[in-house]
Amino acid sequence: MLDDPTPVPHDPAQPAAAPYRWHEHRNADAWTWASAVAIAAELRRDLARRPRARLLLSGGTTPAPVYRALARAPLDWARVDVALVDERWLQPSDPDSNAWLVRSNLLRDNAAMSRFESLTRPGHGMEEAVAFANAHARQHASAAVLGMGEDGHTASLFPGMAALDRVLASRQPYVAIDAGGSAGARQWSKRISLTPAGLAFAQSRFLLIQGKAKRDVFRQALADGDAKRWPVLLAMQGEVPLDVHWCP
Repeated sequence: MLDDPTPVPHDPAQPAAAPYRWHEHRNADAWTWASAVAIAAELRRDLARRPRARLLLSGGTTPAPVYRALARAPLDWARVDVALVDERWLQPSDPDSNAWLVRSNLLRDNAAMSRFESLTRPGHGMEEAVAFANAHARQHASAAVLGMGEDGHTASLFPGMAALDRVLASRQPYVAIDAGGSAGARQWSKRISLTPAGLAFAQSRFLLIQGKAKRDVFRQALADGDAKRWPVLLAMQGEVPLDVHWCP
């Protein structure tokens, strides 16, 4: 059963006033359950005071075990809307899509009753997909779950991306992305991504990372401070602290 998370050690390298909280876990199992418990706690609090809760999720292989653990949380999932932080320009039925990952790992067990919003749909073009996403995005979100690549990207915001300035200046929650030339995007250059303006609707933010390499990237980003070089820093803009869950 998922209860409130137990206290975790404080990172001694973190300044007291830093816009993030560092949660370090001894192994992957502890990381998985602590992350799931923390996300479930945010949903539970929102469900206690609002008719519905909203959860924004990222893709990638790292968060999959957290989603499977979260799916077992005893929440009123019928009142939870699940949406995506970003998506490759793939159909939801494609195994390489973030929608596929969320459906396979979260929309099961207790969470099978939740309502899922895919960013792409058969027969709909990119502009229509972005318009649909923006129509649903201007509402409070209980939590946004983010990942980070070893290049420092988060969502589909890649360092050096040609349109990054436009994306950062956008007032729309979601925009179409062409990340051609960004190594982290691999073969999926066309994407839809949450913007900093969209992330501002999230009441809590979680960054799920594992391994020494990711920890070092995060620390390097903090030391450098350039959000265009390290887009993960965008997750710490505003007044909402970023909860970083890490394990070796």
